[in-house]
This record gives sequence, C-alpha cells and structure tokens, in this order.
Amino acid sequence: MRIRSRLAAALGAGVAALGLLSGCAIGPAGQDADKPTIRLAYQSFPSGDLVVKHNRWLEDALPNYNIQWTKFDSGADINTAFVANQIDFGAIGSSPVARGLSAPLNIPYQVAFVLDVAGDNEALVARNATGVKDVAGLRGKRIATAFASTSHYSLLAALSQAGLTAKDVQLVDLQPQASLAAWERGDVDAVYTWLPTLDQLRKSGTQLIASRQLATAGKPTLDLGVVSRSFAEQHPDVVDTWRKVQARGLETIRTDPAGAADAVSKEIGATPEDAANQLKQGVFLTPQQLGSAEWLGSDGKPGNLAKNLESAAQFLAEQKQIPSAPPLSTFQDAIYTKGLPNVLQG
Repeated sequence: MRIRSRLAAALGAGVAALGLLSGCAIGPAGQDADKPTIRLAYQSFPSGDLVVKHNRWLEDALPNYNIQWTKFDSGADINTAFVANQIDFGAIGSSPVARGLSAPLNIPYQVAFVLDVAGDNEALVARNATGVKDVAGLRGKRIATAFASTSHYSLLAALSQAGLTAKDVQLVDLQPQASLAAWERGDVDAVYTWLPTLDQLRKSGTQLIASRQLATAGKPTLDLGVVSRSFAEQHPDVVDTWRKVQARGLETIRTDPAGAADAVSKEIGATPEDAANQLKQGVFLTPQQLGSAEWLGSDGKPGNLAKNLESAAQFLAEQKQIPSAPPLSTFQDAIYTKGLPNVLQG
C-alpha cells in the first residue's frame, strides 16, 4: 500500500509538472498542428542522445512529425511520465527501467537502445570536511542520491560491498542540482550522482567509488533508450529511424569527439573542454556491440541485457525497493529486437 500511495502522489505531481503534453496530433506552440508529435524525454547527462538533440538529426530524419523534447531530472520522473502516457521515448537508467518493468508499476515500454554503460560518470563523493576516505566510513552519515535512479542502485550496492545497509546511514532523496545545493550548505556528507553535477562535487570532495568499479564487481548500470510498447507497435519505422540517429550519435562520440563535445557542451551549459572530459568518463558501445548477444541481441533473440535488468530487479527486491523481481522472461520480452542488428548499421 505504501508503494502504491507514493506512486499515486508522484503521478499527481508529475502530471501537474508536465502539463498537457497530449502528443498525438497537436504539438506545442510553434509546431505544426497538422503533424503527429513524437514526445521524447531526455536528461542532461553527456551522451549521444544530447548530440542527436542538439544537431536536430531526428527532426531532419522525420520531417512529417513534430519532435517534442522534454527535459527530466531523473529516471523516476520519466517512469512517472510513462505511466501517465505523456511520452513516447525516454533516456533512462537501467535501475529505474528494472523498477518500471516490475510491480507495482508494470510500465509497458521496451528497451530499444543502450546510450552508455556507466563508468566514471557516476560516483560516490564525500565532502572533504567530513574526513571520510572510504565507503565504510559513511556509517551514520547523511548521503544524498536521487531515489529510484541508477545512482541509488549503485549506492546500495556500494554500501553492501562495504558491509553496510541503508539503515546504517541516513539516505536523502535529492535530484542532482538539489544535492549540490545541500552539499554546499553542508546539509549532506556525501552524494552519489552523475555528470555534470558529479564534476562540481569532486572539486571539494573525495571520490569513494565509481560505477565502473561496481560494474567490475557484478553490479553494472546503464543508460537506456526506451520506447512505449504501443508506440513501437504502431510506428516501427519511427523506432528504426530513432535507433539509426542514436547510433550516429555514438559514432560521432567515437569518430568526432570534438564535434560531440561541442554539441554536448551547449546542451549542458559547459565548456567544450569540460564536455569532452565528461564524455571520456562514460563507456559508449559501437553499433556492432549493441546488436550482439551481449547487449540487445538480434531479431527475435533478446541479448544478455535482459539478464542485467533481471539482476538489477533482484537486487532491488532484496533491498526492499520493490515487492519482488519478475522472471527473466519479463525482461526478455522488454527488449525491442525488431530489425536488429541490421537497423543499427543501416
């Protein structure tokens, strides 16, 4: 009941914040009301998704649609928007996706892309003033993170690895910018979050562990591109086009890092040099890797990404974050494999 009550409250707040993003035939001001609208949720972490957005590649590839980008602060907010049927595509972490595919949310969306594998672009940092030098030293401390995010998942994994539980610390639910403000006031002792906020925290903090280390220890986190199941069924051609421009974004990060950094810098309000440094901290897959059995898989054959999501759900259930983890088949069914791997390399 408590989970459902929180969900209802979140939905109410989320819908109010989103406003009326109806999106089938009527776009926002300045868009053609005669064109159908594709509604995309994005976040400000450095990624190929921001390269695509800044360069307007989707707009160029789909001239018969209005393209509506809406910024969100976390995956939990994007899940709320999907439940409220306010968006069609979303850039969201693997932990919120595992949660979204589990009860009580049971969100009908599918994973169609891997935006990045978390490396040093998500980490746990303690304020220098605390004197904390390792995760075990956080016992009794106030730690901020965005609940239901990949950082929340990684924080719980880091605590468990250090022999602590959530009850051994004081967890505070804060979005990245709010956690930075709390950090500067001295209201929190440590923060687990992602770029670009993470780089600001590092200036006056000590990094205790990064998601790259947790991935090595068997708790990897990812940023994923998901699509509403009903939208994918009705518009598979649009999903193909979206995946192609996302693959172009990843290739740009690899082959034209300066161009990618310039695009990302303008989206996150950083210098090109800072954006370039932040992009280097993530792990970006090639189209060939994306369409392999290790990740998305091939047409009709979901890849190992499904097992990664199942493992995340099992961990969330152990941590009492969700009632129980669904079977592997639920996550395999949630991998959008139509046309793979050819569509990624077309």
